[in-house]
Amino acid sequence: MASFLSSFLLPIAVGAVALVLLLGLVNMMRGGSPNRSQQLMRLRVLLQFVAIIITMLAVWAMGR
Repeated sequence: MASFLSSFLLPIAVGAVALVLLLGLVNMMRGGSPNRSQQLMRLRVLLQFVAIIITMLAVWAMGR
């Protein structure tokens, strides 16, 4: 369980956070819609929360 979380799910979650962050930066640099920037920021925060939960579950599973 711990190796599945840390080897598979965690890199996907971190990659998703990085992708949304880059999309938000590109949107800002191009002078895109402020509403789109706000949506991307909210999605990034949600994905960061998911990544933290996965990290904590992996740490907990390794300790068992």
